[in-house]
Amino acid sequence: MKIHLATDHAGLELKEKVKLYLSDLNYEVIDHGAYEYDALDDYPDFIFPCANAVSNDPESKGIILGGSGQGEAMAANRVKGVRAAVFYNGPDEIIKLSRQHNNANILSLGARFMSKKKMYKIIELWLSTDFESGRHQRRIEKLDEN
Repeated sequence: MKIHLATDHAGLELKEKVKLYLSDLNYEVIDHGAYEYDALDDYPDFIFPCANAVSNDPESKGIILGGSGQGEAMAANRVKGVRAAVFYNGPDEIIKLSRQHNNANILSLGARFMSKKKMYKIIELWLSTDFESGRHQRRIEKLDEN
């Protein structure tokens, strides 16, 4: 599976670790930046290319990082066909539900609120949880119609 990554300066260090972690698990990782630390960079510059790539390849997924992950998810969700879910260290059940009921194709992580170990656990849970389809499918279709 192809996984697209993106972050601004706030998640740069963790993105690099996540990239290695996913590569070690034999995922094909495409890095959309940031590539170097710049405290003045703007997350939409990195998130939009990542979200567009996921939207154009329904078999792929995306993982985006930011300080809280909120703004990054807001940017990603402006791209038609993207369903980004935010996680910054709440109950793990949220991750499962984002896949089971919402078919989230991008996971937005709050780098300032999670350890590397917790982030790996959440990514693994998210990638291994399937969409339940059924009654949830029509809701996804309504999201994608607009």
